[in-house]
Amino acid sequence: MSRALPKYNQRRVAIIGGAAAVALTGAIVAGTALAGETSKSSTTGARTLAAGPGTISCPDVASKLPAIPATAQAEVTRNLTLLQTQINEANKRLVDTVGQGGPNFVNNAILGPLKDKRVATVNRIATAIGRTAAKPTGLDALAPCTLNGAGAAGTNTGNAGGNANSGKGNGNAGNGNANANAGGNANAGGNANAGGNANAGGNAATAAGTISCPDVASKLPAIPATAQAEVTRNLTLLQTQINEANKRLVDTVGQGGPNFVQNAILGPLADKRKSTIDRIALSIGRTAEKPQGLDSLAACTLTK
Repeated sequence: MSRALPKYNQRRVAIIGGAAAVALTGAIVAGTALAGETSKSSTTGARTLAAGPGTISCPDVASKLPAIPATAQAEVTRNLTLLQTQINEANKRLVDTVGQGGPNFVNNAILGPLKDKRVATVNRIATAIGRTAAKPTGLDALAPCTLNGAGAAGTNTGNAGGNANSGKGNGNAGNGNANANAGGNANAGGNANAGGNANAGGNAATAAGTISCPDVASKLPAIPATAQAEVTRNLTLLQTQINEANKRLVDTVGQGGPNFVQNAILGPLADKRKSTIDRIALSIGRTAEKPQGLDSLAACTLTK
């Protein structure tokens, strides 16, 4: 049989129960407030990272060059391509190091070294031209570059240090994903180039072989100064096309039948190169004699 509690015991139970309810309510409120703070903080961090570190802009060198002798064209083209590679590498370093260093970090660690590299490269261009023609002067003035649109470069030290460099799924924003083709965790925490470790070990590249194409720059006549920028863009595009074809060669190794490489890679590459070479010939032909027979340089081969 159950017996009713004395009145003073009933009061004690009521008091204890009420205190427990208050404590539980407080815990819920505190937990809700904490969750709200975390959400707000992470949202702010995402917005800050989305602003990005900006991009590096450099003066165009190709458009400032005089007519390039045919004997210097290949060397000049290589160095013009190198100038663009240097900008690309500097922009990548800008992303990989976002939030690091003090207010002068970008200038001292990225823009300064980039300027030194560009000085050396434009000097090689001037020297190559000067061997058989008047050496261009004043190209050093085109070496310094600037940082544009640096929305988060100077103010993102807090969130960048906590999120960008953690290497936990922040894409190309942090150091954890800096080595795109080496580690396999390059883009957004995934597998680089969709092949896992395709470019890391070298076995896939060895199995696939490489694509070799005839050099176009060395077969060009003297390029008028008015055509130089357009010719350089298209010569750089030719190299980009080869790089893309070689990547596709690795990514598709083992796919298709015996004619897969010819039909899916070498054939389309020849078509792209023909269009690009035609644009080079047309740009030269606007102010000088149009070069003939360049189409024969469009076809490429696969070497093991």
